[in-house]
Amino acid sequence: MYSRATQVVLLGTGNPNADPWRSGPAVAIVANGTSYLVDFGPGVVRRAVAAEMKGVKALAVENLRRAFLTHLHSDHTAGYADLILTPWVLGRCEPLEVYGPPGLRHMTEHILKAYDEDIQVRIHGLEHADPNGYKVNAHEIKPGLVYKDDNVKVRAFRVAHGSWRHAYGYRFEAADRTIVISGDTVPHPNIIKHGRGCDVLVHEVFSESGLGRRTKSWQAYHRRFHTSTVALARIAKKTQPRLLVLYHQLFFGTREDELVREIQRLYDGPVVSGHDLDVY
Repeated sequence: MYSRATQVVLLGTGNPNADPWRSGPAVAIVANGTSYLVDFGPGVVRRAVAAEMKGVKALAVENLRRAFLTHLHSDHTAGYADLILTPWVLGRCEPLEVYGPPGLRHMTEHILKAYDEDIQVRIHGLEHADPNGYKVNAHEIKPGLVYKDDNVKVRAFRVAHGSWRHAYGYRFEAADRTIVISGDTVPHPNIIKHGRGCDVLVHEVFSESGLGRRTKSWQAYHRRFHTSTVALARIAKKTQPRLLVLYHQLFFGTREDELVREIQRLYDGPVVSGHDLDVY
């Protein structure tokens, strides 16, 4: 259905707000029929199946085998147990490979411990589930080249997300396209360094005009943790991506078209506000 060899599939464009139209943060890079997830917010597996039904066959549930995590915030990780267990129950027969910041291994161990009785019943009970498909190889990474195969090179780079000691963005380099995903971050020079000239920059954002509707304490919080439309426009002017895709949008009562216009007042390149299941 989609012609590009390398695609960006937005599985979740939401944030901690319980928005039924925007699942938790999750992006899939699909290169030569192989899928690579970035983050696994609530709803990630069902959104992947919905994408498969729209024609992205690489996101069939049994193909969810590789994932990269930007940071450990709950809205980016609450779908982790789902990603570990559901594809296994539905036919994945090999361990899940996950790459992310320090703390990933600890989180993984505790999820598996919490579901140990379920795992044992599925393996040794009447289901006779594959004994390897639930396993996880959790790779705690540092900035730099963190993954390479015949389809992509993946580089992690540090970003700044408030109180978090470890928060990463990712750069995916495929034969036909380069895709950069910001993760959650304030404006950071590494976004410019790794995003310059990329084909697609997927970046979080909040409405500068809408922020004034928040209390002073929340305004201070968001400026330490996230990127405003005004700041993102400046980033885009320096990086000049072929397409800027907004996700993890914080509208604060601002309409979506107004959010985009806040960027377009300062940046004249192509920009779209992403929705769950959009493909670029």
